[in-house]
Amino acid sequence: MHGFWDFVGSYWWLIFPLSGIVGGWVKGAQKWDERRRRDKIELYRLKHADKLATAEAEEALTSEIDRTIADHEETDRRWLEYELDAVKTLEYPVITDMREQVTVDFHRARRRADGLRPEDREELRDRRRLDRYRDAVREYQLTFDIAEREAKRRRASDFTPEERRALDRAKKLLALADDAGASRAERQSAYRRATKELEGILVLPDAATEAIEQRIAGVLGRSPDDDQRA
Repeated sequence: MHGFWDFVGSYWWLIFPLSGIVGGWVKGAQKWDERRRRDKIELYRLKHADKLATAEAEEALTSEIDRTIADHEETDRRWLEYELDAVKTLEYPVITDMREQVTVDFHRARRRADGLRPEDREELRDRRRLDRYRDAVREYQLTFDIAEREAKRRRASDFTPEERRALDRAKKLLALADDAGASRAERQSAYRRATKELEGILVLPDAATEAIEQRIAGVLGRSPDDDQRA
């Protein structure tokens, strides 16, 4: 043991060049390991290229199907905001007026998109079927955007001043009819007066009428005596 330390003490200056050599060996080994790892990965990719390509294509197809269905549902949601909201319908009557060409166009596109959407989304993995459905959804989006812009631009400008005043009164009355905090008599009266104001001016969509009547179900056509008897 003393001989080793005597050697180190006599040749201590060799530590520096030797450490450099050892360090070089370590770095070289690390580079070799990294190169070997990359080679293995590349070899795996080459051996399984077809499987990887298929998996990537399937993943891309799934994403496209998801996006297309999401776009369809989002456009439906935007349309139903008007179709189910009587007050919003009165603010933007063009969007539900089937006498307007822009409205007819988007409803036609909506029906086509609905018709091309299968019940089983897996059917959309057929590329030709997906392409037709995706194009129909894009047309639905585009035509709805055009109809909505036109409705917001025109609002109620196509009506006479007196008709616009009637629409404003109807909006306020429908808001009251939809107010759960109002009394039964107030809500019943407000709804009937609103429909009276709209006679000869504008017909609410059936869906909007049904929606508001459902929300105030138990109010229309009932009297306070009905509750007392219940």
